[in-house]
Amino acid sequence: MRSILIISCFMLMFVSAKSQKWQPGYFYDIKGTKNPGLIRIDPRGKGPIKDEGFIEYKETDKATPIRLSTSDLRSFVAGRDSFIVAASPKGGWSKYDMDFVQVVIDAPIRLFEAKGSAGGSGRGFSIQPGIGIGGGTGGFGGGLGGGISIPFGGGGSGSTKPIYFYGANTAEMQPVTNDNFIDIMSEVMGDEPDVVEKIQTKKFGLSNIDKLIAYFKQVQGTKD
Repeated sequence: MRSILIISCFMLMFVSAKSQKWQPGYFYDIKGTKNPGLIRIDPRGKGPIKDEGFIEYKETDKATPIRLSTSDLRSFVAGRDSFIVAASPKGGWSKYDMDFVQVVIDAPIRLFEAKGSAGGSGRGFSIQPGIGIGGGTGGFGGGLGGGISIPFGGGGSGSTKPIYFYGANTAEMQPVTNDNFIDIMSEVMGDEPDVVEKIQTKKFGLSNIDKLIAYFKQVQGTKD
């Protein structure tokens, strides 16, 4: 039992260390200008603006890092992962009023993932419709390859259980639920009939959506 706990602690420390690493990427500022460099998604400390999530950016490895809040940019890519700014209601999926959501599947109807903290209140997540703040993605592209999926939001506390949303953009974000799962995910993954068949026959559900996403990307990868 003790050995299992030690291994678990080591794995948590490994993931935490990974989340602190600089990754190659770029961000689009509010004017739509692309800025390549290195990005750290989960910096510690306070952000530039109260109640806004933030990232750290530096143009080169030896450059001085700067902190960028959600008001400074539209979207960014770090490693293989793409993120876009979205609004969170009070007591919602993030402790911030504005934070970043990951674009898990970039399709006409996108799938977004949020790892929020609910302000560390311990009240859980209060999902409300229509929480996005804008249209479009700022042209973030599809990532740079490599990297890992990691937590984000400037060192928030509380639960990091993923919450999934769908919509053409963040202004139209709606939560994926058990009731709409089959219809929504069939539409999001409609380009892959084999995946849709498994959704329709309930081989995948909201409880194992992470495995569905991995399977969908595996099927897409075999066609590259």
